[in-house]
Amino acid sequence: MNRCLPYFLFCHICLLACAHVSAQSGTSLAGRLGYPAGTKLLIIHADDLGAAHSVDQASFSSLGDGPVNSASIMVPCPWLSEVAAFVKKQPGFDLGLHLTLTSEWQLYKWGPVSSRDAVSSLVDSSGYFYDDCDKMAAIARPEEVERELRAQIGHALDMGIQPSHFDTHMGCLYWTNLPLFKIYLKLGREYKVPLRLSRTMINALPESFQQAVTENDVVIDQIYSATPRDFQQGMAAFYEKVLHGLQPGVSEIVIHLAHDDAEMQGVAVDYPDWGAAWRQADFDFFNSDACRKILREENIRTITWREIGQLLR
Repeated sequence: MNRCLPYFLFCHICLLACAHVSAQSGTSLAGRLGYPAGTKLLIIHADDLGAAHSVDQASFSSLGDGPVNSASIMVPCPWLSEVAAFVKKQPGFDLGLHLTLTSEWQLYKWGPVSSRDAVSSLVDSSGYFYDDCDKMAAIARPEEVERELRAQIGHALDMGIQPSHFDTHMGCLYWTNLPLFKIYLKLGREYKVPLRLSRTMINALPESFQQAVTENDVVIDQIYSATPRDFQQGMAAFYEKVLHGLQPGVSEIVIHLAHDDAEMQGVAVDYPDWGAAWRQADFDFFNSDACRKILREENIRTITWREIGQLLR
């Protein structure tokens, strides 16, 4: 069974919950950002920087040359220093933190930034993060989750990375349980950065989760991310459909970039989805003339989390 699937089923529920965002909710955030009613604003966001050299190189190239304009970093992962070097040389890009509590690949693993004895409920017998969100959430002590996430944020800051936003690897902080969701909200508010939250996502959560979100939290309208079925049916077709159907307001497309090379194939060995071919397909589409053409034809304007974060400062 695909251990990432619950999060992407959740995203699919989010899409069904409110496929068409109301003009009022769309213009509310867009208007606060200074855009007129009816404007289609889009963040094209790459997850997993730091996970592998292949991921980093594909992402750096896309941030520099393509319409991809945002990404987030996995601080516990082995290639973090490469991301920090990129940030030092080119500090203007929109990079957030992909807060990480799981290590999903079969053979390629990572563990916490904190000492393992300080967050013992977050690691397995080998000292690595658990491989799926449910397993982690069932065992993890909330105080240790917060300790580890603060360590990740502090380590990024120490390396010269000023995050534009926070999101969460595999969606673990969104939907597993209310204490973890409240930690996610707490950290965004404390560090004064926006969180990856959408109206459709919140509408699909239990009422107790919805009540934890306040009017002071910045919430975008819609988040799109491909599922295994979309990959099987063709990524270009999925992304073209999303872009042609994009509604006014602030939306985000979450993608996963890498090259289909020996390194990424090794990382994803014996893992069913989100592997090297998937990530190459994302790279190919979002660096294509076809993607740029649709953005122009649909009058879609790209926006960053850093721009949205100005509302919190």
